[in-house]
Amino acid sequence: MSISYNRLWKLLVDKSMSKADLRKTASISPNTMTKMRRNEFVSLEILCKVCDALNCDFGDIIEYIKPNLKENQ
Repeated sequence: MSISYNRLWKLLVDKSMSKADLRKTASISPNTMTKMRRNEFVSLEILCKVCDALNCDFGDIIEYIKPNLKENQ
């Protein structure tokens, strides 16, 4: 199971906002931003902060990537 934050990075470009700007606006730690850059899991609380800062919904910033069924066999 994995997730992608590519939608978030595209949204930041659309809003002419840097990752550092997002970190400051949403009060996110540098370690959390690193996790997001690596497409690692972060808490729902962090995702809520990002959505509040960008005035968007979860689907606008993350995408669930279904695992390849052949990998699980």
